[in-house]
Amino acid sequence: MYREGPAPGIPGAVRWASVSRGDAPVRVLPDGCLDLLWSSRSGLLVAGPDRTAHLSVGVPGERWVGLRLPPGTGPAVFGLPADELRDQRVPLADLWGRAAADLADRIEAADAPHFGAGRARHRTPGRPPAAASAGGSPPAPALAGWSGPSVAAVLEDVARGRLRAAGGPDPIGARVAARLAAGATVAATAAEVGLGARALHRRSQLLFGYGPKTLARILRMRRALDLAGGGTPLAEVAALAGYADQAHLTREVKELAGVPPTHLLPPAGA
Repeated sequence: MYREGPAPGIPGAVRWASVSRGDAPVRVLPDGCLDLLWSSRSGLLVAGPDRTAHLSVGVPGERWVGLRLPPGTGPAVFGLPADELRDQRVPLADLWGRAAADLADRIEAADAPHFGAGRARHRTPGRPPAAASAGGSPPAPALAGWSGPSVAAVLEDVARGRLRAAGGPDPIGARVAARLAAGATVAATAAEVGLGARALHRRSQLLFGYGPKTLARILRMRRALDLAGGGTPLAEVAALAGYADQAHLTREVKELAGVPPTHLLPPAGA
């Protein structure tokens, strides 16, 4: 079960929460983002930017709350370049020391009232780390609403404070990510933000964890899956998202996600 909503204090950020069924790994697709995570089993973690899908394994009833930071914002929050966190899940204490312990105390105080009965929805494709559904498993606990003090609000408050102390995210990050998400070429993006190809590559490594070509592939895949999830046929999706053909789309999704696009879409009629 999975639920998400905007984090109003950080433009482009998303609060999310899930409860694991623990019956199968959850496939988390790369998205160019860094997440600040809390797990009822593992505590505070940082999810670095993935180049390929990460298989998240939980135990039944494990509760997750996260703050997904938009591409280019994470380094200002966590205090180190994104490429140092690439393809990793790192305990927050390894990065923040005593500040992570203080945050854990705040979360302990905020946690108890906010996972009870209530409505929840299943995850959208690739969103971390919601529970996979499979027949025969006991239902996971439902998620409560977002009102009042909550773990998500605490995570957002701390991230907002660190962003403020850092002077905000590098503005180049949002501009590069927006242009690439819209389908612009790497060369056109570099020209628009006033950087040479090598300078853009270096800046992208620091901000996103990988170069602009990799980020462009990931964002194009996300755009294609959004279109397909809305009911657009895959052949049309391939053309709209800038792939040579449907076979090209399938190869790219398999390389980045580990499975073909049909495995990531809701069943027909769902």
